[in-house]
Amino acid sequence: MDLPLVWFGLVGVLLMGYAILDGFDFGVGILHLWLRDETQRRLALNSIGPLWDGNEVWLVTFGGALFGAFPQAYAALFSGFYLPVMLVLFALIGRAISLEFRGKLDHPRWRAWWDGSFFLSSASATFGFGLLLGNVVQGVPLGPGGEYRGTLADLLRPYPIAVGVLALATAAMHGSIYLHLKTEGALQQRVRGWMMRSFVIFAIAWLVVTVGAVLAIPHATAALRRWPAAWVLVVLHVLAIANIPRAIMAGRSGVAFVSSCCTIAAMTSLVALALYPELVHSSLDPAWGLELHAAAASDGTLGRMLLIAILGMPLVATYTAIVYWVFRGKVKLDASSY
Repeated sequence: MDLPLVWFGLVGVLLMGYAILDGFDFGVGILHLWLRDETQRRLALNSIGPLWDGNEVWLVTFGGALFGAFPQAYAALFSGFYLPVMLVLFALIGRAISLEFRGKLDHPRWRAWWDGSFFLSSASATFGFGLLLGNVVQGVPLGPGGEYRGTLADLLRPYPIAVGVLALATAAMHGSIYLHLKTEGALQQRVRGWMMRSFVIFAIAWLVVTVGAVLAIPHATAALRRWPAAWVLVVLHVLAIANIPRAIMAGRSGVAFVSSCCTIAAMTSLVALALYPELVHSSLDPAWGLELHAAAASDGTLGRMLLIAILGMPLVATYTAIVYWVFRGKVKLDASSY
């Protein structure tokens, strides 16, 4: 068994799960300030209230799996991305604090402060994740042995910034569809218009990022030239995107949400395809990039981790499924609501 390749796939699945599940959480936060009144904002918060902390488990598991399975890549990335990663972590902490503290005091200024914090934390974390992913796709200034040789300014290149904008647009679209699915009445009608507007912004950002990758990042499309069958994934990705506005106009928000989930899944799969067989591409010299097998831990470590994953990942998936089943249906406000 090719254990490094297996773990490359498992790490990708964890990232995919996090992007799908926490994506709509971030989207609700990005849209939060545009809700009209206290009732609508509380409904939006309670639509994700029972779910958001469970969704974070996928990020924690992803980080642990990357550290254990590919320690050299983990060290190389976090040595260069240290400050942006810390800012993203502070934003994630800010989201949690905003959700929990907002309802502790019934005062307009108090709640307005935490509403702003929730929006800013959600938007900055989403953009930060996109910025980091864009740098990984374009390439990181690595020297021999995975030594980071860049500066903070090297992370703020046009393509990673465009990916950050795409992440914001994707989360807003994903979150608006989720809100429409979970709410009713005036809030649902208000969100209905956001779905199509956010999709248009997403489509523009997606086109910019896709064209940029094709024209300016040759290694990102090398896998498609190497394996023509991989174009099937591209076709499925485009079909999932095209089905979102069709479902929205047909009033089928459930189908639109599934299509949005498939779109995010295809995007993360294409990122993995763009990187393979590397984990991190060096923008200074391709020979200095971190190849999948060279950056992996020993087979013994990977084998023991795989046994833990076989036992643990079904538990995480089962927990997630149970929570979503228990809190299915339209969100309601009661005495225990945020």
